[in-house]
Amino acid sequence: MEWETVIGLEIHAQLNTASKIFSGAATAYGAEPNRQACAVDLGLPGVLPVLNAAVVRKAVMLGLAIDAEIAPRSVFARKNYFYPDLPKGYQISQYELPIVARGHLEIDLEDGGRKRIGITRAHLEEDAGKSVHEGFGAMTGIDLNRAGTPLVEIVSEPDLRSAKEAVAYMKKLHALVRYLGICDGNMQEGSFRCDANVSVRPKGQQAFGTRAEIKNLNSFRFVERAINFEVERQIDLLESGGTVVQETRLYDPDRDETRSMRSKEEANDYRYFPDPDLLPVTIHAQDIESVRGEMPELPDAKRERFIRDYALSVYDAGTLTATRELADYYEAVVAGCDAPKLAANWLMGDFTAALNRSELEVGQSPVAPQALAQLLTRIQDETISGKIAKEVFDAMWAGEGDADRIIAARGLKQITDTGAIDRIIDEVIAANPSQLEQYRSGKDKLFGFFVGQVMKKTQGKANPAQVNERLRARLQGD
Repeated sequence: MEWETVIGLEIHAQLNTASKIFSGAATAYGAEPNRQACAVDLGLPGVLPVLNAAVVRKAVMLGLAIDAEIAPRSVFARKNYFYPDLPKGYQISQYELPIVARGHLEIDLEDGGRKRIGITRAHLEEDAGKSVHEGFGAMTGIDLNRAGTPLVEIVSEPDLRSAKEAVAYMKKLHALVRYLGICDGNMQEGSFRCDANVSVRPKGQQAFGTRAEIKNLNSFRFVERAINFEVERQIDLLESGGTVVQETRLYDPDRDETRSMRSKEEANDYRYFPDPDLLPVTIHAQDIESVRGEMPELPDAKRERFIRDYALSVYDAGTLTATRELADYYEAVVAGCDAPKLAANWLMGDFTAALNRSELEVGQSPVAPQALAQLLTRIQDETISGKIAKEVFDAMWAGEGDADRIIAARGLKQITDTGAIDRIIDEVIAANPSQLEQYRSGKDKLFGFFVGQVMKKTQGKANPAQVNERLRARLQGD
């Protein structure tokens, strides 16, 4: 039997406000356990939550970016469940009236096409604390620093049909929240994570199969591996005559498998009701327009502009606009050297490789965009060759100064004097008479040998185009 996979993602993005959603406690990552949990976060008697207005603006910005409806009136509800890291015994979330609904994102498919993924809703809620199991023996430690941290939960329609589509959608949303500046997207710190709802059904069947929810996936690689394992598990179970149980599962990356945590709750298990301590959130048209005025250029629009204005390929433009930081860096380089394609090649090649080796983000690069633009200008005006430029770039990365200083200090200026190049060519030809005879008898591949010898004698400084032109003439006996 042929099976079809059905996937929906619930992505939790931590909004990067300085304080929590309902209290003035700090949200900074890495504090000592339980140092950033105030009386409101702990749910102590007599305390009242106060909504952080910045959280609402960030949610509205997300709604505009995904072309969704912004609710003029949304309501916070209490989601009741008992867990040690939830001291109030309930989580403040949104249920029937979320702040954002009915949006969409378009993802790029491997075959070059595009697919629209519906977004059911995006609602605001507070995060819970964290259970810590290491170092406590048979006990569990509770860190409540994260309790009350503002989240926006983005729930997709079940429109995804493979693990690769799910990863593409998650990456697209990850880039979007970072472009908007509403979430730092740090998956290692839990700022961006997802739950995947996975089911399978016979090909052609309209009704959905029974789904399993895989909780707290915090890397793109884990999302793909967890979904692929779960799909195979469900197919094997059904084909052997078993049934899939609706449940919550955990992905174990060490064993590359999902395993059962608990039966899946339904909405009525949480006994949702409007939070009596919080008024409904009212958003006026002028509020939305105010946020719209703060919107940056979005990734898809920026990609199309890069294709149009810089004559880049779809692939190059997509790569360079994958993050707002890289796109901004690229435009700063182009502004300094007016060589869009050359700049694109360097950023996607040597620059990105250097960042990866040094484990740095774009904003931490020791080579400023203006400095890289100067280096590329020296390639354009033939002061140095592209090969020598790599040596100069490595020296710039190591902190030896700008391109002009390094070129002068190391004597790397390109040899363009045709007389000097001719003398070196003559020396190479004279030193290799047998190769010359073979070349002239028809072994054209030896041309590369002669080019290599000339470049070796000039330590790579000779202008490659001139070397090729003048060497060919010499070898032909002109």
